Amino acid sequence: MAYTYDPKNIFAKILTGDIPNKTVLETEHTLAFRDIYPQAPVHVLVIPKGPYVCYDHFAQEASDAEILDFTRTVGEVCKMEGLEADGFRLIANAGVTGVQEVPHLHVHILSGRPLGRMLEKA
Repeated sequence: MAYTYDPKNIFAKILTGDIPNKTVLETEHTLAFRDIYPQAPVHVLVIPKGPYVCYDHFAQEASDAEILDFTRTVGEVCKMEGLEADGFRLIANAGVTGVQEVPHLHVHILSGRPLGRMLEKA
């Protein structure tokens, strides 16, 4: 599948500094910041700085350095937020069926309360 990245999406604007954010952690290839509409006491978004639409796009086209940095940043954010003891949920939506709202790869790290089932039983 060919991916078309929209350089005007909200996360691209955050990366260029056009939209402010509450940064949790920034690395060479990754930015982690607080969600402006948190769904749990801890709700951090982690995005790559590169122009990737969704996780499979990232996994197929990102460099090894970008993939390693992104993965390590998720782990470091969980450590910084103290999520190792009680756990957390990591969510990455993709496409229309996955209800992806912003066409830039992002994972949600959620914790701080019981989160319920991920999906209702079919």
